[in-house]
Amino acid sequence: MTNLDKTVYEVRSFNRFHTKLVGALDEGLLASNFPLVQVRILFELANNENLAAADLIERLSIDRGYLSRMISALSQQGLINKAPDAKNKKRIVLSLSDSGKEIFDQLDSASSREISELISTLSHQERSELVSALRKVRRMLGEQPSKREYSLREPKPGDMGWITHRQGLLYNNEYQWDWKFEALVSQIVGDFVVNFNPEYERCWIAEMNGEVVGSVFIVRESDTTAKLRLLYVEQAARGLGLGQKLVDECISFSRTKGYQRIELWTNSVLHSARKIYEAAGFKLIKEEPHHSFGQDLIGQVWALDL
Repeated sequence: MTNLDKTVYEVRSFNRFHTKLVGALDEGLLASNFPLVQVRILFELANNENLAAADLIERLSIDRGYLSRMISALSQQGLINKAPDAKNKKRIVLSLSDSGKEIFDQLDSASSREISELISTLSHQERSELVSALRKVRRMLGEQPSKREYSLREPKPGDMGWITHRQGLLYNNEYQWDWKFEALVSQIVGDFVVNFNPEYERCWIAEMNGEVVGSVFIVRESDTTAKLRLLYVEQAARGLGLGQKLVDECISFSRTKGYQRIELWTNSVLHSARKIYEAAGFKLIKEEPHHSFGQDLIGQVWALDL
């Protein structure tokens, strides 16, 4: 069985598990008289204003004729109101009636209770892992997050292992570097934690939608020189200026702490990172070929005088 075949098999297995878990095959969802699609229609109308049937087709990826029958059924029960759009009289806008709002509130509460019972045996850590895994699945299968905004924070337990893990995977996927690179990252991270000087050193963790999407370290090399280390940004957070922001934080912090110079080591194949360093004012001061991580590379030292 190929890797593709295994993936298809596992996704189909999960789909069967999930439909059974949520009762999607039941005649009525949440022990109600409403099938899944009608509950989704009620949900969309409860949480969004000014929706027409065409909007629901796009949101739910549903057949036009099937949707029309479902809307008609809900309308006949007095749960949906139809009215011309105030800005476009030819466009018919859908909304929940008072009865529709009452029914939706009941279904929404029932759904929350069902999920609460489902996860009640999970620990706080397991719930966090579940949320992270669900978000990752949605992102990997093409869902675009509603907001692509990041925030920076200080590290917390688990971050250092995560950084090592993610950089090992990222550089293998994008540059085919072997696990010796992961060993180097582990060593750098371990040295930072063991020898951490909170007055002159810092690590920034970038988060987006509750997930770690990047990080960078500034480490004390001497009284006058700091080293910028392990800058990385996940693919999902690229294009937002996050890499530049992380480098800017390192520069600002280093100036505040009285450093006169920042140095970093990178490799010539890391074109995006090099562009960030150049834009920040770093200059290439040294380069030499080396064979590391299973690849022939050109190592580079860059420096910025503050």
